[in-house]
This record gives sequence, structure tokens and C-alpha cells, in this order.
Amino acid sequence: MNYLGFLILPGWPARLLLLLGLLGSFFPARAQTTVISLDSAEAQALRRHPRLRQSDEEIAEQRALKRGSFAPANPDFLWSAPTGEMWAPGVVQTIDLPNVYRRQRQVAQAGVVLAERNRDVSRATVLRDTRLAYLGLQFAEAQVRQYTYQDSLYRALRLATERLFAAGEVNSLQRISTEAEARQATVQLQQATEDLRAAQRRLALLLGRPAAELTTSTDLRRSGPELAQAGAALLGTLPAADSSALVRSPTLAAATQNVALSQSGISLVRARRTPALTLGYQNQAFENSQIKYRFQFGVSVPIWFWTYRSQLQAATARSRAASYQLQTQRLELGTQYQQALADTRKFSASLTYYEQTGMPQSRAIINQSQRLFRAGEVSYLQLIMSLNQAFAIQNTYLTTIRDYRQALVELSYLRGE
Repeated sequence: MNYLGFLILPGWPARLLLLLGLLGSFFPARAQTTVISLDSAEAQALRRHPRLRQSDEEIAEQRALKRGSFAPANPDFLWSAPTGEMWAPGVVQTIDLPNVYRRQRQVAQAGVVLAERNRDVSRATVLRDTRLAYLGLQFAEAQVRQYTYQDSLYRALRLATERLFAAGEVNSLQRISTEAEARQATVQLQQATEDLRAAQRRLALLLGRPAAELTTSTDLRRSGPELAQAGAALLGTLPAADSSALVRSPTLAAATQNVALSQSGISLVRARRTPALTLGYQNQAFENSQIKYRFQFGVSVPIWFWTYRSQLQAATARSRAASYQLQTQRLELGTQYQQALADTRKFSASLTYYEQTGMPQSRAIINQSQRLFRAGEVSYLQLIMSLNQAFAIQNTYLTTIRDYRQALVELSYLRGE
């Protein structure tokens, strides 16, 4: 039994570095990693993400269209023979009434604002994706630490079991059970390592650094106590009503601006149904006439009524569709907000439980199971079951922290923060 005295000691987090150092011979050296903070990751993503560059170009496009909103029809340059004896040049220009150009400028301005609102949506989406990717990397790193500790403990336990079995102090069932637990811990560590590589890749791609091997600057486990303390205060400030919670939502703002754009399109179609003015300057006299060139003036009458009626119907339908889209966005965002709020409350309560009860119990289970096993009061299999129970609590604690922070990220995204 003395072989196990050094394996499972109280205060295991303090001994984790020692165990990791002893395991250095089992794992190959990794490439040098770059430590990055969340603020730095957000800044790099906002600076390099192609979605935001696309939004900038769309804004530039709409601003260019606005500069060309005063767009009269091209002039008609004519050559005519009014007397039948000679050809004379002339020019005719059709000009809409000022109201048409004013409406065109309003539509163009609404398009610029919509492009800017869409950029806000893109920015919020990039921030959400970056925060979730950073959180995923933190969770993967914490899992690797947890499974590394478990793997090192079960490896040492398996070696001790082999010696005890050779000495006849444990039976074959205990030996097989220990070996199975050790192999399972190794497989879990391998899976966690692969998840870590995938999480590093996701974050690096978002930051425009696909070849970088990144690591976070803070341990996910250390944020647990702070989150548990701030949870109740945060939930007290969150509004329960969707209408007040989503007033700063960039998605809702973009949908609202789309309605304004479609309504300005209706006004433009109506303005184009008015007559236009036609001005001309052309030779209409004989060659020896004292006044050869004369002005022309006319009115362009929109007599093809079915064309304008169809355009008005299309613009009206587009406006109604935009209104329904806004209602749909409000419904979906409201549902998402209520779900995120419920998740926040749920995981906040779970986190409080693990901080106040779960984690202290897991540490107590580890300590007491060792003490009782060394005293001969519990069996070998009971020791393994107790360790598995304690590790399950610690792993669930990490998952709870991740889920709680994911809910907070979703709330921030929905509220435009």
C-alpha cells in the first residue's frame, strides 16, 4: 500500500506543475506558442477580418451611388434637315422635376445608412465569433490541463498496481480496472489535445494568422469565482422585456433601416410618374434666315401608366416584405434573448453551486478517499470510483464556466454590446 502514498495528495492544483514536469518525457516538445489576450484578439479580428473589409467596400459603393443621385437623362444630339436642303445639328435634353432628384438622393442616402447598419451587424458578428473562439481555446486548454493531471495520476496508479499485483497484494480484477481507467484517461487526453489544436486553428483563422499557434493569457478555471460573484449582480441589471433589451441590437437597426429604404423607394416611383421637361436648341430655318437656331420646349408625359403602376406595386410589395422581415427579426431576436437570459440564469445557479459546494466536495472526496484507502477502510475499487466521481465534478465545473460565458457572449451580441 505504500506505493500509493505519494500519488494522491491534498491540494492537487499546487502539485500539477510538478506532475506536468515529470510527464515531459512522455510528450514531444511543442512549437513555440504566442500568448494573446481577449482584447488583443478582438482588435486583430476587427482589423483583419474580410467580412468587415467587405462592409467597408459596400459603404464606399453606396456613397459613390449617392454622389451620382442627380442623374438626368443623356442629351440627344440630332442632325436634321428642316428645309430638305441642308443638315443642321441640334441638341435636346430631358430633365425631370426637382422632386425626382430629391427623392433619388433620399434613396441613395438611405442606402448608405443601410450599408453602415450592415457593417455594425458584421462587426458585432465578428466580435461574437472571436469571443466564442477565444472561449473555446480557453476551454480546450483547461481540459488538457485537467486530463493531463488525470492521466498522470492514473499512470502512476497503474505502475503501483502492477507492483502490488506482483507482490500479491491486489487481485487481477483490481489490476484490470486500474489499467482500464489509465487507458481511458490517456484517450481522453489525446482527444482533448486534438480539440486544443482545432480551437487554436479556429481562433488563428479569425485573426488572419492561420499559421500561428496561439494560447490564451488567462486560465478558464480562474474566472469561475469572479463569474459566480458577478452573476447575481448582472442578472439584476438585465431587462426581462425584449423591447427594452434589444433597443441597441445592430441586427434590428439594420432591419429597421431596410424598411426606411423600401419606403423611400415608393416615394421615388411616385415622383417619377410626374411629367418631365424637354429643352432643345436646333436649326429650324432656311440657310439665309436671320435666326437659324431656335429653342424648343416640351413636356414628356408618362402615358405608359401600366409601367409605373407595376413599379409602384413592386415597391409597395418590397416595403411590406421589409416590414414583415423587421417583425420576424424582432420575434427571432426576442426568442434568442429569452433563451440566452434563461441560460444565463441556469448556468449562473450551477456555477454558484459548483463554487460553493461541488468543487469543495470534489477536493474532499479526493482527500478522504486517499486517507481512508491508506487506512484500509475502503477498497481499491472504491478508491477508483471516488476519484472518478471527483474528476467528473471538476470536468462538469469547467463545462459550466464555458456554458455560462457563452450565454453572456450571446447576450452581449443581442444587446449590441
